[in-house]
Amino acid sequence: MNGRTALVTGGSRGIGRAVVECFERLGARVIAPSRAELDLRDAGAIEAYAAALSVTPDVLVNNAGVNPLAAFPEIGDADLDEVLAVNLLAPLRLCRTLAPRMAAQGYGRIVNISSVWSLVAKPRRGAYSISKAGLNAMTRALAVEVASQGVLVNAVAAGFVATELTVRNNSPEDLEEVVRQIPAARLAQPSEVAELVAFLCSERNAYATGQVVACDGGYTCL
Repeated sequence: MNGRTALVTGGSRGIGRAVVECFERLGARVIAPSRAELDLRDAGAIEAYAAALSVTPDVLVNNAGVNPLAAFPEIGDADLDEVLAVNLLAPLRLCRTLAPRMAAQGYGRIVNISSVWSLVAKPRRGAYSISKAGLNAMTRALAVEVASQGVLVNAVAAGFVATELTVRNNSPEDLEEVVRQIPAARLAQPSEVAELVAFLCSERNAYATGQVVACDGGYTCL
């Protein structure tokens, strides 16, 4: 990735931070806007930010996400609007502006950070699962439109990763039970997910596109 420019959303912590560090180690120039710089809940702000970029990113990683837990009868419209805005519509809007620019320059790599909850179900993850399943569909739809122009689009469906969000949404007892259900017998480290993202975003990936790759220690195989 030496000399490439990458835009990473949600790059201040967790998987996003690990992606930023990995990309920088591989020689990329990384743009990781803070929430104050790029409000992913605001359609106008997203369009303005993308349009104002002085350089077309070679790489886009849509990582930022929110995951408020609620059973279906408890899902409020405001929470649903926020989840869809951040997890699905913000990536769509960034891709809508930046993918054509990547195509015009004949090169681009886009990775959307999805979730195993787009592939399998768990109680109280309804809104999150819906948003990530939509992100998978967007990944495939965009991939077939831009593949012939040198732009590859994939998604990484992350499993249980040792991040602040995982700890916040699961009790210690829940996490112990989760580990028992993962064939790899442990949570992933953010850096391990970042390595997969880095491969998909690098020149080493020259053909894989439109794929949703689970990175979950075998969790969805059971």
